[in-house]
Amino acid sequence: MTIAKPRALLIVEDDPALQKQIRWSFDQYDAIVADDRESALAQLRHHNPAVVTMDLGLPPDADSVSEGFKLLEQILALEPDTKVIVLTGQNDQANALRAIALGAYDFFTKPFEPEILALTIDRAFRLYDLQQENRRLQSMHQPDALGDLITRAPEMLQICRTIEKVASTNVTVLLLGESGTGKEILARGLHNASPRAANRFVAINCAAIPENLLESELFGYEKGAFSGAAKTTPGKIETANRGTLMLDEIGDLPLSLQAKLLRFLQERVIEHVGGRQEIPIDVRIICATHQDLKALIKEGRFREDLYYRLAEIEINIPPLRNRVGDAALLAHAFVRRFAKEQNRGGLMLGEEAIRVIEKHPWPGNVRELENCIKRATIMADGNYLTARDIGIDVPDDAAVDIEAGEGSIDLRKMREDAERNAVVTALGRSNGNVVRAAEMLGVSRPTLYDLMHRLGLKA
Repeated sequence: MTIAKPRALLIVEDDPALQKQIRWSFDQYDAIVADDRESALAQLRHHNPAVVTMDLGLPPDADSVSEGFKLLEQILALEPDTKVIVLTGQNDQANALRAIALGAYDFFTKPFEPEILALTIDRAFRLYDLQQENRRLQSMHQPDALGDLITRAPEMLQICRTIEKVASTNVTVLLLGESGTGKEILARGLHNASPRAANRFVAINCAAIPENLLESELFGYEKGAFSGAAKTTPGKIETANRGTLMLDEIGDLPLSLQAKLLRFLQERVIEHVGGRQEIPIDVRIICATHQDLKALIKEGRFREDLYYRLAEIEINIPPLRNRVGDAALLAHAFVRRFAKEQNRGGLMLGEEAIRVIEKHPWPGNVRELENCIKRATIMADGNYLTARDIGIDVPDDAAVDIEAGEGSIDLRKMREDAERNAVVTALGRSNGNVVRAAEMLGVSRPTLYDLMHRLGLKA
């Protein structure tokens, strides 16, 4: 019979005597002790406890609560679901209420009754478990707003979580990344996950429209405003009212229009070209570019005040060459799609083609890979796409670039990263087939399922 491992309870307390009392009182848990902010954060990253008890007075200034409040904010920033129970001194009601306002689960005054605190800790664990189960059930039954995004790379999964967090807000989001990395897919996913999903998603490429036409495209124009303006026409901003507007390649927006866009972001009203009436607009703005906006600011080609308006939330999208396992996974998906379009349902990727795809750096990112696979499915003769069908030259010494965290000496994290990279690579090569992936890794299928569960990967 397997004995369940005690759950981790992090105790942040600098008084050795009180540390011993708390550990003795709660021996049913795996009590982990930290006596200052840095050690508490290290234990949090290592053990990921669901519940934390903490004193507000911590070194180096135990008579002040500044370190305690810093730690509370950092814990909730790293692990928002963690239940933090604050232990305060007598007559410290104001700080206790401040801690609750910042997101603490509960507070107790010292000296505390172990039996009462034990009930609160048990209730905190139960609430944490209910929230995790509720999130799991919601993910199973609700449509995935990012369903068009195919990835297993940890960096991209983190981006998905960020998008899910900000979707319900109205903050302006700036997507940065090389051409072809999937910025528009992420923008549409952000729109679909937001309360604006029932309204329009409108995208405009600022680099694709001549400067003399871009203003009228964005802001609309009145009848007779210029030659050929036969009727009053709304612009993209007005068309997206109550929905989402994506400004692609925002780095190419002319300076004259940057000032007008900044005014709109500040006042949320527009005027048609040739018009005088102010039109109020309620729209969520998402911007995207492959350019370095900070470099453009130094060159005087982009307004700094506009940048800070656009980058309320900034998301950097990694190139395909840095997304371990994604190239093969995407290639399988593209083969299925294009084979269906070409009525070649039995077409599959050969092993040699997969190796070539994994080694190629894909400077054009996902868009280049998609075009390559589309061409290969049209030109292939057999039922398996070969390296020759893929049609790319790969140097003998080329290898997949796997970033293991620069400067990291955390052995546990490095081992976990190595396991994750191996698993996502195998799942990518096998097109998500767990049996084949387990064979590639040399482990049993239950072992692979356990690994996937521990690493947070979906089957």
